[in-house]
Amino acid sequence: MSPWTARVLTIFPEMFPGPLGLSLAGQAREAGVWALETVDIRTFARDKHATVDDAPFGGGPGMVMRPDVVDDAIAAALADRPDLPLIYLTPRGRPLTQDRVRDLAAGPGAVLLCGRYEGVDQRVIEARGAEEVSLADIVLSGGEPAAMALIDACVRLLPGVVGRDESLSEESFERGLLEYPHYTRPRLWQGRPVPEVLVSGHHERVRAWRLAQSEAATRERRPDLWAAYAAAGDAGT
Repeated sequence: MSPWTARVLTIFPEMFPGPLGLSLAGQAREAGVWALETVDIRTFARDKHATVDDAPFGGGPGMVMRPDVVDDAIAAALADRPDLPLIYLTPRGRPLTQDRVRDLAAGPGAVLLCGRYEGVDQRVIEARGAEEVSLADIVLSGGEPAAMALIDACVRLLPGVVGRDESLSEESFERGLLEYPHYTRPRLWQGRPVPEVLVSGHHERVRAWRLAQSEAATRERRPDLWAAYAAAGDAGT
């Protein structure tokens, strides 16, 4: 059985593995839990200058990645793995959610297309049925950092990567809430004590305090998440 595979289409393959080669993701990769492959889009260019972009129709600043070059790169990436979903990282995409990350982690992996310049010609995105995904309401220099974030989010959900399942079940977004705050030694730091309930030894009180903290943070910082959580009838439970 093939490991979970991230196949990245990029004009900067040297950016990988980057942080994905370290910590839990790096250890899991070395152990064969998942695989990382890069496809250099420039190798599919049609001229001696390895040109992958051209001026946009309709005018305007910047350049656009050519559909013919990108399509050849996608074809090569999917040739032996047609089971992998194709994802294009773009600010125009739907926001990446933890639910989507879970779905991807449960599958065989993904082919991740990293745009540069002003982006990729829309025709190849539509022709290939690529899923357009946005990391956040920000604009990056290219899709590579977003691809790394998506891969990391998926890899840590693979079996055996994170030591304790409880660590995953209590994280932000797992119940539609932001995570509660954490504390460790020293018990008193710069005049700031650890909340007394956390050293009480009363597990039910700790659980209730953590839920209340999660709900308060979500209500204050993410009213969109809080509205969905409250609508589901989970508030205060």
